[in-house]
Amino acid sequence: MNETLKTLLTRRSIRKFKPDQIKDRDLNAILEAAKYAPTGGGRQGNLFVVVQDPALRAQLAKMNAAVLGKDFDPYYGAPTIILVFADKTKSTPVEDGSLALGNMFNAARSLGLGSCWIHRAREMFESEKGKALMRQWGVGDSYVGIGACSLGYPDGETPAPAPRKEGLVVVARA
Repeated sequence: MNETLKTLLTRRSIRKFKPDQIKDRDLNAILEAAKYAPTGGGRQGNLFVVVQDPALRAQLAKMNAAVLGKDFDPYYGAPTIILVFADKTKSTPVEDGSLALGNMFNAARSLGLGSCWIHRAREMFESEKGKALMRQWGVGDSYVGIGACSLGYPDGETPAPAPRKEGLVVVARA
């Protein structure tokens, strides 16, 4: 099987990570894949914030969990979090950020890393704490949180895929 298709078909969400930090070369490769994701009109309105500092990571985990009213680590212990923001003045910010996240997940898989989409970025960064962090990082007011990529070395086996549902493809013919 073609390696790209194999990566796409074997990628799974990982929800348990080893504490070891990922290598810079792998992080840079994943970010490069994210930057090359398609964007509406080729406008490239995505922005990526990499968090590897344990204290900041813990702060983000608390903020994310608070959106749900719970106390847990929504990033599943991943040592790296990549926050994805998109410029809401562009025509397709959610789509653009989502495609970048998808590229990151597939790039991570191809490098032997685990990843998982983490929601609630929009809510986190609409809060006063979130807006303060955005200002601290130099993220402008026109950006909206799209999602986050938890990233690290999987701690355990890659989960098996769920069976694919029937009837997901319709071939329309004249």
